[in-house]
Amino acid sequence: MYRIREVDGHDDEIADTLADLHRLTFFDGASIPEFDQGYWWLAYHETGPAGFAGVVPSTHARNAGYFTRVGVLKRHLGNRLQLRLMRALESRARHIGWSNVVSDTTDNLVSANNFIRAGYRLYRPQYPWAYPNTLYWRKAIG
Repeated sequence: MYRIREVDGHDDEIADTLADLHRLTFFDGASIPEFDQGYWWLAYHETGPAGFAGVVPSTHARNAGYFTRVGVLKRHLGNRLQLRLMRALESRARHIGWSNVVSDTTDNLVSANNFIRAGYRLYRPQYPWAYPNTLYWRKAIG
């Protein structure tokens, strides 16, 4: 059984756990984000962390959250944790009053398919912010 909890990224112990999960799921593929910004969640299995996700205010879309990271440890893949984490951050985004959540994926079919399952749509931002082969996702939540 898995539990999803919103956590305080300002807390040093939580930030260390998030950083550890980031290293174990992204390896050297992405820089470690600032966990004291935005909103963060941990997925727990029994007594240990199994995954994480975060959303920050978007600098690319008006009145939107940017789904900045999600990572699930390999041994916990296939349990719909990414989808559950997405629902948790969408709920927070609605509570804040954002009208959309945006994100991007590059060469990640599993995440792309989870965005589709969660109701996100592909879109082309006016000013793309990533690589030429990046897919951009948006979901209206307001």
